[in-house]
Amino acid sequence: MENKDIIDEEAPSVNENTDNQSAEAAEQPAAETSSASQEVAELKDKYLRLYADFENFRRRTAKEKLDLISTANEGLLVSLLPVVDDFERAMQSIENASDIAALKEGVSLIYHKLFRTLEAKGVKPMMSKGEVFNADIHESVTQFPAPSDDLKGKVIDEVEKGYFLNDKVIRFAKVIVGS
Repeated sequence: MENKDIIDEEAPSVNENTDNQSAEAAEQPAAETSSASQEVAELKDKYLRLYADFENFRRRTAKEKLDLISTANEGLLVSLLPVVDDFERAMQSIENASDIAALKEGVSLIYHKLFRTLEAKGVKPMMSKGEVFNADIHESVTQFPAPSDDLKGKVIDEVEKGYFLNDKVIRFAKVIVGS
């Protein structure tokens, strides 16, 4: 019996060891859960802030786009106002005009001023007459027999002039094509 008492005193009991391990094991998941939930909360906060920033950015860009669209032609319209003023003065002088040549000259000056203003904004007329028909820039209104073989497939006449805006077609030329 002496040996049994010695063994009992020296060896820790199995129950004590198991209790210590289960207490440590219970504390460890609780700490991990606490730090994980804290990390989830931080990430959720970051996500919400990022989402709010994105929504603000989207709203701001949509508003800027609407403002840009509503005022896009402002520069062109402001530059056309002097031409409108010239037309108003011409209309007033037409009633009292006795000299037709001066009237024609005035209208011609207004036309050239309008044309220069449009050119300054990037508008250029198409030169279609005599050119090969191109469906990308021309709209064929009709076809006539060509007076000569060299005009077949080419533009014989221009019904309505076409225009470019910075090398982009803004109005197709309506043309008559030789066949």
